[in-house]
Amino acid sequence: MSAVSDQSTPSTGNSGASYASAGVDIEAGDRAVELMKEWVKKTRRPEVLGGLGGFAGLFDASALKKYERPLLASATDGVGTKVDIARQMGVYDTIGHDLVAMVMDDIVVCGAEPLFMTDYICVGKVHPERVAAIVKGIAEGCVLAGCALVGGETAEHPGLLGPDDFDVAGAGTGVVEHDNLLGPDRIRTGDAVIAMASSGLHSNGYSLVRHVLFDRAGLSLDRHVDELGRTLGEELLEPTKIYSLDCLALTNTTQVHAYSHITGGGLAANLARVIPDGLHATVDRATWTPDPIFDLVGSAGRVERLELEKTLNMGVGMMAIVPQESVDVALATLADRGVDSWVAGEITERGDHATGAELTGDYAA
Repeated sequence: MSAVSDQSTPSTGNSGASYASAGVDIEAGDRAVELMKEWVKKTRRPEVLGGLGGFAGLFDASALKKYERPLLASATDGVGTKVDIARQMGVYDTIGHDLVAMVMDDIVVCGAEPLFMTDYICVGKVHPERVAAIVKGIAEGCVLAGCALVGGETAEHPGLLGPDDFDVAGAGTGVVEHDNLLGPDRIRTGDAVIAMASSGLHSNGYSLVRHVLFDRAGLSLDRHVDELGRTLGEELLEPTKIYSLDCLALTNTTQVHAYSHITGGGLAANLARVIPDGLHATVDRATWTPDPIFDLVGSAGRVERLELEKTLNMGVGMMAIVPQESVDVALATLADRGVDSWVAGEITERGDHATGAELTGDYAA
C-alpha cells in the first residue's frame, strides 16, 4: 500500500499551483496508510519480507522448494458496480471481502493455494478513514482466503471521479504442484457435481440488479423487504462467500477433479468452462431453492428465468466435480466447515445436441 498518487503531474508554474490545489492530498494519503497498517499486519504469512510502505511487496520464493514442479497461478479482478451500493450505503468495510473472493476463488479453482495479493483503490478524494475501512475488508478477506496482503496502491483522481466515488481491483498469486493441477483433463463420466451455496448475489450482475430494482421497480436501499428479512441495501451489500480454504480442505481430504467458480455469466456458462469435449454436465434445479433476492430481481423487473441464470449465480457460488466414491466425504468435509452443499448434478457423455453444461427441471419450492 503506497502513498496516494495519480497519473498526472500538475503544473507548478507562476500560478503557484500545487498538488493540493490540483485536488491531490498527499497528507491524507499518508494518513490512510497509517490507518491501514494494523489490518495489513493481520494477513502476514511467514514468507512475507519487509513491511508496509515499500515500493514492492516481497514474498520469499524459497518456500516453493517443497514443490517438485510448482505452477504459479494468478488472477486479477474487481467487484463491478457493487461499489456504488457501498458508496450510497456509506459502508466500506465489506467490499474488500468481495474483492478477495473474486480474485482468490478464481485461483483456487485449479487447486492452487493462495499466497499473496495486492490491491488498487482509486478514489475521487482521499478520506483516510474510508480508505482504511476498504483495506480492513480486504485484509479480513485475505485472512479468510489464507493469503497475505503484500502491497497495493491508493490513487486519487480528482476531476475524473467525484469526491465520494471509488473503485477497487486486485491481483493475486497462488501455487499448485503440477501433478495436482485440477481441471477438465481429470473429469470422467459418472462424476458428481457438488454445489456450494452462495451468500447471495455475490459480486456479479449488479448492473442488471440496480437497473431492475431502482430504475424499473423504484425501490430504495433503505426499503425493508419482508422476504429478505432486512433492508434491500443490507441484502445487496452481503459479502461474497470466500471458498478458498474450504476448497483446499476438500482437495486435501478426498479426490476432486475440478472446481468452477460461479461468477459473471451464471452457473451453466461457468461450469461449462471446465467440462472437456465429449462430456456434458447436467445440473438439476430441483436440488435447491434460490434465495429470495433472486426471485425479487426476477419479479420486480419481469426478467425471464433464463436471463437471470445467464447473469446471476442463483444461489450457487462454487461447484466441485468429484468421483462418485468421494461424494460422502466431500459433503461431510464441507458440512464440518459450515458450507451448505449438496449433489446438484452429474457428468455424462455428450449427446449430439448437448452443450457443455445445462440446468434442467424447476427450482424446489
